[in-house]
Amino acid sequence: MARLSRRRFLLSLHVALLLLLLLVPCSCQVGDSCLAARDCGVGLYCGDCAAAGRTRPSCIRDLAIQPTSIVKGLPFNRYSWLVTHNSFSIVGEPSRTGVERVTFYNQEDTVTNQLRNGVRGLMLDMYDFSGDVWLCHSLQGQCYNFTAFEPAIDTLKEVEAFLSENPTEIVTIFIEDYVHAPMRLSKLFTAADLMKYWYPISEMPTSGQDWPTVTDMVAKNHRLLVFTSDASKESSEGIAYQWRYLLENESGDPGIDPSSCPNRRESQPLNSRSVSLFMQNYFPTIPVESEACKENSVGLPQMVQTCYAAAGNRIPNYIAVNFYMRSDGGGVFDVQDRINGLTLCGCNSIAACQAGAPTGACKNTGAPNRTTSSVNGNVYSGTIEFTTSASRASSTSIWSNLVLSLSLVLILKPF
Repeated sequence: MARLSRRRFLLSLHVALLLLLLLVPCSCQVGDSCLAARDCGVGLYCGDCAAAGRTRPSCIRDLAIQPTSIVKGLPFNRYSWLVTHNSFSIVGEPSRTGVERVTFYNQEDTVTNQLRNGVRGLMLDMYDFSGDVWLCHSLQGQCYNFTAFEPAIDTLKEVEAFLSENPTEIVTIFIEDYVHAPMRLSKLFTAADLMKYWYPISEMPTSGQDWPTVTDMVAKNHRLLVFTSDASKESSEGIAYQWRYLLENESGDPGIDPSSCPNRRESQPLNSRSVSLFMQNYFPTIPVESEACKENSVGLPQMVQTCYAAAGNRIPNYIAVNFYMRSDGGGVFDVQDRINGLTLCGCNSIAACQAGAPTGACKNTGAPNRTTSSVNGNVYSGTIEFTTSASRASSTSIWSNLVLSLSLVLILKPF
């Protein structure tokens, strides 16, 4: 009888410990050790970065802080936004043509999820294909059944749903434009019910002035900016020609070499003051999924410094990357936070900014703030510094491991 009671007691203890493991609060922060996503706090996932020598799983950011949620009402060109390169070129996306796809991939989750995670710019390659406009990752200006992803309207409907559900958010679409059929793009955006959000060309600054404030843009429902790479579309369809309003560094391998930051051929020089927006591309010519975590953690901060200098102390309004969620901790989200923090409130991160507080009045976020340099528009007069915070042991994860180990001992211990 005593032996049976002991077995029941140990079994009950085992069940209780497993329940305790399931109920442990998810409080691990960036860099903390983890076993699974549930070990990490909100906006984090459990992963590693072997390319950067971090093979032990730790909590990694996958969610942006929207700067307009903290510092409100400034001109649109004062903020920095996250952009996904080839947003539609998603790993594991099923073929819609019945032919196995042969192309490169640049992202890992749906456009809807990208937007929910804080992405506010989408790069979409649009082609004439099968009597419609399709998104393709192709070559020589031609879409093939083995490079096609999906009809563009499917992705645009995802954008419409997001804008409808989030009435204060602003999204930018950059079209790499291979559509030649007359008025086909205009008809596409009309069919996707996006014209009600359209930002009109007539209100876009053309001489380096500030853009309207985000408050005004939301009030007018001008919450969708669309740019095309085809200059003829501005007069024929009312779609803004990208390089009339935007500076841009070279994409591909030239855009990831930290020794220089050349402007894209179509763009004005990066230090031009006649254009109000600046997009920084940071992605290699050939995307390698397993290398992206290192690129977004080590290479990107270095390249931001280089392009910042090349642009005459101008911060990027758009940061375009591959595999945006991959990093060794904070990645592109930390870069965006630091840029917005320094330019919008003089703090080391947007997380340290306080709504309505004067410049330099920063919350304590556990890291030193730099507030000595001034802010003038989106040109920062000081030096932007990026550092990778060291990972630290997680008490929650250690406790979880202890509970799990003790449970295993009870399972394996003979009665």
